[in-house]
Amino acid sequence: MKRLQSILLSIDGKGYKAYRQLTGDYAFDDFQLRVDHVQGDPFASPSRLRVIMPWEQAILPDDAREPQPRSIAVRDWLGRVFREAASDTPEIRIDAGRQTVLDRTAVLFTHAGIEIRFTVSLPANGRTILGKTARDLLCRTLPRIVRRTLLPDQRDDDAMRRHADVVEDQAALRQALDARGLVAFVADDAVLPRRSGVDDRPLESAVPFRAPDSLRVELPTPNAGPVTGLGIPRGITLVVGGGFHGKSTLLSAVQFGVYDHIPGDGRHQVVADPEAVKLRAEDGRAVHTLDLSPFINALPYDKSTKAFSTELASGSTSQAAALQEALETGSRTLLVDEDTSATNFMIRDARMQALVAKDEEPITPFVDRIAELRDRLGVSTVLVMGGSGDYFGAADTVIQMHDYQPRDVTAEARQIAAANPSERRIEAPEPLQAPLPRCLDVRSVEPSGKRGKRRVKVRGTDALEFGDDVVDLRALEQLVDASQARAIGLLLPAAGTADAIWLEDAPRWFRSWLTQPWDALTRRPDGDLVRPRLAELMAVLNRLRSARFRPGNPDDSTP
Repeated sequence: MKRLQSILLSIDGKGYKAYRQLTGDYAFDDFQLRVDHVQGDPFASPSRLRVIMPWEQAILPDDAREPQPRSIAVRDWLGRVFREAASDTPEIRIDAGRQTVLDRTAVLFTHAGIEIRFTVSLPANGRTILGKTARDLLCRTLPRIVRRTLLPDQRDDDAMRRHADVVEDQAALRQALDARGLVAFVADDAVLPRRSGVDDRPLESAVPFRAPDSLRVELPTPNAGPVTGLGIPRGITLVVGGGFHGKSTLLSAVQFGVYDHIPGDGRHQVVADPEAVKLRAEDGRAVHTLDLSPFINALPYDKSTKAFSTELASGSTSQAAALQEALETGSRTLLVDEDTSATNFMIRDARMQALVAKDEEPITPFVDRIAELRDRLGVSTVLVMGGSGDYFGAADTVIQMHDYQPRDVTAEARQIAAANPSERRIEAPEPLQAPLPRCLDVRSVEPSGKRGKRRVKVRGTDALEFGDDVVDLRALEQLVDASQARAIGLLLPAAGTADAIWLEDAPRWFRSWLTQPWDALTRRPDGDLVRPRLAELMAVLNRLRSARFRPGNPDDSTP
């Protein structure tokens, strides 16, 4: 620390580039400070630093380091405490997250101890170094923040344990779904509405959720004990009801139930199949050599859709592509909301069928495939539908939302379907099959631009700049953190050593790869990465305009 103070005082008043002398390691009394990267000027991205406190100094409880998910929860909690301790020091920032608990690189458990990665905006007057201010920042303020976060006599171990307990319970609930034949669970007294579209905290005046008796189940947790709530079973579940009664709010809670949430979020006992994928229309996206024939076929001029490509997909084409890609990724739970769907993909009623003959309409609507997805491929669907009762005939469960409360109206829906037979004709031309295999040219997944410089940059959760490509991420509704997108951009180029890979094999390969420790996945000690789900990584890959695919031949033993 004395050496660090000496350097900062010696460069006081010099040009900003003199800060580069700080790169290196500095021993404090109870932790090590490591300066990995120094910003080039005051307006560049801030400097990247780490602190490592040895285990014998931090003295964490035994159950804090192993097993997962408790260790992830404790790391998440420590990052949040560091951020709170630094809240009055805007120069020091950490990527600590909001409502979700994710596997971040901001805090890691290593052999050496607890490692915290953060950024510091080194102080200056214009481009002149403020060395004395920097000394106070790094040698006085930073140690206070570190000790407040890590030392056992200053941190709140009870709060840390509660945080880990809640996360561990969510993992237990999610793990219990499959054995009970469920795709999702929403606990009694959960708070589902959010404050706004930009504020993901729970709405303070929200009505607590209560499951109907006919759909209430009880699931075990290791800390909170038995938890009761709505069990959404495998198969086809319709969520119906009038506008503004909570249909989409329920689906939104389910789609984010693939993640753990912090205590007090209101959704901290709402869980879903971890592989569940939310589908929606997405005008303008790219589609690569994808088998769309089960949903789009018989295009004009006899154009085949078994290996369909476009740079500008329509709403219906994009939603069909998202569905086929989800199946290719291995998802067995689809989440669909009519509000974000293409109408002509969802339904074609009897009157439209009478006016426009089937041989003039290439789209096979979802209503004619939803039962086949369940029966032939074992794929469940949770569908918000307020505009068409033609789905009643296929539904296994029908939930009506009224004043943000669920009702089981399955029996009534079946009676209505029997008493009012649909006049529309099923338009599926042939039985549903899994999508034909594709092959990815791994060499095309490269973020080098025309000038040869590697470029990976995120714009929040809206876009990923990958080389000269810009991937629109706004339709990936389950992407909740910019650091997930940043990690995807860094991880995609390392998709393997082979020149090509089967897309039907890629999910298994990526899933195994994504479970590796962070030090095996990244080359640099970045503190702003979040381990992504396989679904979002594959979704970005499928939208990458520079990626190259070709149809696979199932008879070939190699791509």
